[in-house]
Amino acid sequence: MDQMSSDNINGLILAVSSSIFIGSSFIIKKKGLKKAGASGVRAGEGGHGYLYEPWWWAGMITMIVGEVANFAAYAFAPAILVTPLGALSIIFSAVLAHFILQEKLHIFGVLGCVLCVVGSTTIVLHAPHEQEIKSVKQVWKLAIEPGFLVYSAVILIVVLVLIFYYEPRYGKTHLIVYVGICSLMGSLTVMSVKAVAIAIKLTFSEMNQFKYFQTWIFIIVVTICCILQINYLNKALDTFNTAVISPVYYVMFTTFTIIASMIMFKDWASQSGLKIATELCGFVTILSGTFLLHKTKDMGNSASGRGASSTPRENPVFTSSGSGRSSTSDKIAS
Repeated sequence: MDQMSSDNINGLILAVSSSIFIGSSFIIKKKGLKKAGASGVRAGEGGHGYLYEPWWWAGMITMIVGEVANFAAYAFAPAILVTPLGALSIIFSAVLAHFILQEKLHIFGVLGCVLCVVGSTTIVLHAPHEQEIKSVKQVWKLAIEPGFLVYSAVILIVVLVLIFYYEPRYGKTHLIVYVGICSLMGSLTVMSVKAVAIAIKLTFSEMNQFKYFQTWIFIIVVTICCILQINYLNKALDTFNTAVISPVYYVMFTTFTIIASMIMFKDWASQSGLKIATELCGFVTILSGTFLLHKTKDMGNSASGRGASSTPRENPVFTSSGSGRSSTSDKIAS
């Protein structure tokens, strides 16, 4: 194993900090969404009452801080190192959900968290070094290569189909619609964020990158994608259990981001087959952890069933301490 570069270490610190803030923001924002939904039109129904809710703004500010740290991490480390560390946000979400949302983490949920940590550590120790980029024009050339253009076109077509066909019909009953939109657009967001972060880093090094039109195109793409993601993430949080959203969003977002990074930045081009295999094992370990978090819903249902005999709603990973029929979402609104 090669010694980690200073850039990778900086990226690691920023990525872990980002996970702490983003994991917290899911819980805080959901509390605000449910309070707003209790007195007006829910975000899942198209309402925007959450804009007047302090809890939602506190969660939004927390998420922004986390995203800024994440943004900075991409300027130092490759996406294959930074993105998988997002699994740590699930752990912080779980801890805060226990204290703020009165949700209990099952023992297998704890095991899932451990798997996420082990997988993240494996990836950190074997991550590729960031390639040296001296100008945003260099990133632009990578972005307009045929392979990445085809990937971007496919992503945009799928997102449009999800928004205009599937979302009106299945958005409120199938989590995959909202999370799919966020994850697919997220992979393009990360590539553009990395370009902008590199541009800012080089500009601070007295190599102004904002004189190039390519930098501003990347900024526009980031802005549009972020607005779209925030909108559909709000709908997902307001409609479905937080315990489902966090792991599913992580798995989809990370998978598509790694694919996009492989195509655009060719992260694995300089690595041996052994290192690539080790990183894949680390990623699969993280996926196993998030899958385990999701599948422990049955054990949670059996625990929550002690309060009532009615059929419980889907409540993955966490068990509410009240009646079996009430999910976390119902409890927050009360």
